[in-house]
Amino acid sequence: MAAASPLVSLSLLLLLLPASNAIYCDEDDCYDLLGVKQDANASEIRKAYYKLSLKHHPDKSPDPESRKLFVKIANAYEILKDESTREQYDYAIAHPEEVFYNTAQYYRAYYGHKTDPRAVLIGLLLVVSAFQYINQLTRYNQAIESVKQTPAYKNRLKALEFERTGGIASKKKGHRQVDKKVEQELSNELELQIHGVEKPSMWRLYGVQFVLLPYSIGKVLIWEICWFWRYRVKKLPYAWDDACYLTWTSLKMPANTWKNIDESVKDNLVTRRLWEKNNMERYMAEMRKESKRRR
Repeated sequence: MAAASPLVSLSLLLLLLPASNAIYCDEDDCYDLLGVKQDANASEIRKAYYKLSLKHHPDKSPDPESRKLFVKIANAYEILKDESTREQYDYAIAHPEEVFYNTAQYYRAYYGHKTDPRAVLIGLLLVVSAFQYINQLTRYNQAIESVKQTPAYKNRLKALEFERTGGIASKKKGHRQVDKKVEQELSNELELQIHGVEKPSMWRLYGVQFVLLPYSIGKVLIWEICWFWRYRVKKLPYAWDDACYLTWTSLKMPANTWKNIDESVKDNLVTRRLWEKNNMERYMAEMRKESKRRR
């Protein structure tokens, strides 16, 4: 008995569900509503609909029953005029036992296509961008709070206060902590640079980058064309910025790391033309020799 209960439950569920073809035109037959046979062609279906719509249109007939019939006729025509939905309806008539499949096909056809893919894409980008910004802001605030607890930050804060007040305020306060309001004002003046954590920016959000993608692609293409013309065709010497770019890419160094390098070191690396294979091999050999010497 216990083994039979799932089968009984499934049978009851199937009995309670409407026939799979009934979801299209309720209890009516779509072909009967239009007065055509199941093998009628598109032209016959269209003519039958126009004839019945003129007869039962609310502007032609004030009868409430006629209005209800007009709605059913219009719905039947919407189903049968489209080849894909008509094919699904014919399949539902031929296979009424496949209730779940036919129901899924119906809702996919009538509700799936009504959602504009562009709207879905825009909505998805907005949601992802919002989560991205919140995540970046949270990480940045946590990093800032961690930095503010370090002795280095507190020393910078005291130095800035001493610079602004000329040492007068510090002498009066002695070793007391800086006032909270003054501390907030001073901390706003300090440029906190935290490695690996950047202040959130709207320009780095995925949604904004997607919108600006055509501009970014165009900018890269123009840069590539100018580079090719300047250094491959005209054989001009590399400009300083371009030589720096070749240097840090050859060293596989992030751009932010390159910016923080001392200018004299930059000059030395650029003049060595490390983007050339022989120069890079010589430089790496020197670095390995220097590393062994320090050991």
